[in-house]
Amino acid sequence: MTTRSGQKKKSRKTGRDESPAIPCTKKGCEIVVDALEREGVEVVFGFPGGQIIDVFDQLNRSARFDFVLTRHEQGATHMADGYARATGKVGVVIVTSGPGATNTVTGLATAMLDSIPIVVITGQVPTSMIGNDSFQEADVIGVTRSITKHNYLVQSVEELPQLLKNAFHIARSGRPGPVVIDIPKDVQKGVLEDYVYPAAPAIESYRIQMEPPPPQTSQAWDMIRSAKKPLLYVGGGVIHADASEELFLLATRANIPVTTTLMGLGSFPEDHALSLHMLGMHGTVYANKAVQECDCLIALGARFEDRVTGKISEFAPHARIIHMDIDPCSISKNVAVDLELVGDIKHILKQMLPRVERCDTDEWIRQITEWKRQYPLRYDDDAASECIMPQGLIQAVSRLADKDAIFVTEVGQHQMWAAQYVTFTKPRTFLSSGGLGTMGYGLPAAIGAQRAFPHRQVINIAGDGSIQMNIRELATAAYNNLNAKVIIVNNGWLGMVRQWQDLFYEKNYSFTNLTQKGAPSDSASCPGDWENVHYFPEFEKLAQAYGWWGRKVIRKSDLEEALRECLSVDQPALLNVYVAREANVYPMVPAGASLSQILEGMS
Repeated sequence: MTTRSGQKKKSRKTGRDESPAIPCTKKGCEIVVDALEREGVEVVFGFPGGQIIDVFDQLNRSARFDFVLTRHEQGATHMADGYARATGKVGVVIVTSGPGATNTVTGLATAMLDSIPIVVITGQVPTSMIGNDSFQEADVIGVTRSITKHNYLVQSVEELPQLLKNAFHIARSGRPGPVVIDIPKDVQKGVLEDYVYPAAPAIESYRIQMEPPPPQTSQAWDMIRSAKKPLLYVGGGVIHADASEELFLLATRANIPVTTTLMGLGSFPEDHALSLHMLGMHGTVYANKAVQECDCLIALGARFEDRVTGKISEFAPHARIIHMDIDPCSISKNVAVDLELVGDIKHILKQMLPRVERCDTDEWIRQITEWKRQYPLRYDDDAASECIMPQGLIQAVSRLADKDAIFVTEVGQHQMWAAQYVTFTKPRTFLSSGGLGTMGYGLPAAIGAQRAFPHRQVINIAGDGSIQMNIRELATAAYNNLNAKVIIVNNGWLGMVRQWQDLFYEKNYSFTNLTQKGAPSDSASCPGDWENVHYFPEFEKLAQAYGWWGRKVIRKSDLEEALRECLSVDQPALLNVYVAREANVYPMVPAGASLSQILEGMS
């Protein structure tokens, strides 16, 4: 059914096709494409192959969405992940069987641990050949069972429409996550008469509690109001629930300070006086002190991960804990709580806000303000030196970036420096692999975010080790005219592992030096050290080979001009910045230590 203008009716809110379906005859491969159209999919990432070729035969017949051909299936999953984090929509991947499907595993696990909604459609050998070790056969359901929210092996063309509907519903609802739907070749070729795309999912055992009983919300507010030192501990669930506005109202009305996890960055504006920035292993000293001294810890959409809590038995020792989360399995999983509120964070906060009034927190805020004064983020930087400190580089990028820029990171020291020194004021502007810590995530995720917002600035803060894991996706960006920017924080190390070797393994730098074998491993003269060390690859030249703008910087006096050019050129751009080789990320809570045992050292 179409409108008078000839366009199918779409929901303004979701983009999904809400036109009544008219029964018709379709092949399985056509049903897949019709499902994508009806689910409001705008772009698909992936790579073709023999067992999915029938679906690909139909893809470019649709004018309703674009297809981005990646250079590797892992890159496709990270692009879909970046797209989903930046937009809040479901990211979609289509790949072939066997190695095509297994290459998505790291991306699926990344999305699973960070609760990112993606649907991965994989080809499979014909149903009659499953289990016979056929060419490019793999047990995709078995392989992905533990790293997906759900997965399906489609047994017949008759069940395909409902399973597709279910897959999108599961991925986007409740606690979001990745879903795999494995479609054998004969199902793709099969014909279904009287095909109608289902109007609703059909999953008997899948139930979502959107809000707790009102008495629980009242009890939570009573606990908060009676506290003298309340603290809001905010995770990525607030962003998934689009509840940043409600969080801001709660914090500012009640005058309660806010600290966020890595996944929660941007959920509360970090330029606000109530912001304590990030807590945990590389969080601010004042945020961690607040956690250890608070008497009421209000956790919103966070899961008390070990990088946040440190030694669990000594975490928030004086606090009564309230935990709000859509996933009941996450509550009291790592840390026992005093009150649980199961539901969507936005719904819970809307239920609570009519009761909220200013709390008696003036003395608590004064104490936190003093901690901020005593323990700011800081690092050694000789003003007369030409050596580029990585923290200073991140500060310069943050200062020169557009106000609505989306920051993406790989994983390592640069990731933590970005979390510390970029000021995040809006949700969905920081994309990073938190739970799995996936090196190689940043470049493809940045491409996915850039595809979602072609006219916004997307900046990938990368490390020289991590960037190489999916560097082939430079070609994808250039081919699709996606002008992402990459800033490589290049110290010639697998930096975070080197830092641990430095601090806890007697400087035994076992296989973490990325400079040429035999080159000096210490930063005796920065930046002169970089002028004498043979280091490869020369990323700026590699970028140019892929059709990107590329340049390197060694001296501080050249940095700002180079950054301005990189961020302004009308093409994909990579800036290779050689920084102080031995800089460490501080503050730091050693693994297994209490948050009270934070190392403040400067570097």
